[in-house]
Amino acid sequence: MTRSVQAFAYARPSALGSSPSGRALGLETSGGLTPVGAEAHPRFFSGFLTSPLAAARGLLAVADVAAARYHQRMRPGSLDPVVTGNGDRLRFESFSGCNGVYARLDVLRDGLDGADTGHGTTNVDVNNPLREALSRLTGDDPLHLRVGPDELAVTTLGGSVVEKKVPLPDRWLRGFAEAQVACSGFDLRAELPAAEAVRFLRSLPRAAGAAGRPPMWVVPAGRTLRPTTRPVPGAVCLAGPERLVALQRVLRHATALRVYGPAAPAAGAGGAGGAASAWEVVLPGMRLTLTLSPEPSRGFSGEGGVLEALASPDAEADAELVSVLLAWEPRIDPGELAVRAGLPVERVRAALTRLGTAGRVGYDVAEAAYFHRELPYDAERAERHNPRLLAARELVASGAVELSAAVGPGALATVASGERRYQVRETGGALTCTCRWWTDHRGGRGPCKHALAVRMARREAKATGGVR
Repeated sequence: MTRSVQAFAYARPSALGSSPSGRALGLETSGGLTPVGAEAHPRFFSGFLTSPLAAARGLLAVADVAAARYHQRMRPGSLDPVVTGNGDRLRFESFSGCNGVYARLDVLRDGLDGADTGHGTTNVDVNNPLREALSRLTGDDPLHLRVGPDELAVTTLGGSVVEKKVPLPDRWLRGFAEAQVACSGFDLRAELPAAEAVRFLRSLPRAAGAAGRPPMWVVPAGRTLRPTTRPVPGAVCLAGPERLVALQRVLRHATALRVYGPAAPAAGAGGAGGAASAWEVVLPGMRLTLTLSPEPSRGFSGEGGVLEALASPDAEADAELVSVLLAWEPRIDPGELAVRAGLPVERVRAALTRLGTAGRVGYDVAEAAYFHRELPYDAERAERHNPRLLAARELVASGAVELSAAVGPGALATVASGERRYQVRETGGALTCTCRWWTDHRGGRGPCKHALAVRMARREAKATGGVR
């Protein structure tokens, strides 16, 4: 597994202290991007939280996920959460060390009482002493939040810094993109009132289930959720229910629980397995959402939802055009972007998917909308470390793809891979393959390398006027 080292430089540790008006939470920022360019210690907010305890518990939940591994627990994660200022809200995000849980706390306009929120993205220091202090927080006295250096520190940041260096697996970076693609296919499946939400979440097991156990499904039943062993219509997958343990932090403040997921696979669908899902606890002026991968042992990085966009030359050029139109919007409207960019909506969606591979776009299931952020990654890096994409390009470059003269539904292509030849057929706009990968996953984890190579070869042939 390829790793890089991510370095965070903070002016000082984040801390919970006191101020003339009550308690003060100072979150220190590392290098990040803002509308005026890169800044060593960007400043996004200074004001009060309208629900101090709920916000403190929500931030701890995001930090819990950042420090956790829900699969192969012997190696804890250690990545500091990301914060994005979108003008009217603050978004705190993290990924678990095993790449299977994505957490986000959205502190909305109603949750903030102060100056307008700034724009940009950076990491925030959530150290162990701060976590202990937030855990001991009681009462609902005023809590002042500062994200970024205070007025005095702005003029004195030339001194020493607190530096953290952590290994960053490339699959964590791909996880941000794959989670965004998965969430964009979710719909609201259930909404539970506060009492039922607390009852249901507290009934879930906290210990990991036996390896190889089929994923758990739940289906709406009145005002609650009922477990089921099958993906019946309307059901949502809850693979590894113990992975929702971070939500326990905020249950006393919950006003509702919303559950999102894709349409349940048809009964008997081959290779269906589990499915991703999102679990959103509604809080006063805030939302805390955990998005779970289809299986505890299956991180988001291998899902393959971004492969088509990475393989498309149009998406690369379109992404460059669309990127200059982004301005840290809390809600990105693909239709409006299409008009501004002069592109069809579908090409804009593909461009947003590609931008997601560089961490520049996320997806908010509550608002069914994309949002802009800027992480220090690049799409080329995601391409370089994606084995299926690299293998598909090698197949095309070596002439291993043989296209038929027929086009459209039912059209066949042959791909020579090693000593075997695989047939790739177009069915309903999608490509199926005779390889083991397709047999196992049936497209549930993106295209296989052979189908991806056929897609690339057809684009090249079309561009040169050859067989499509």
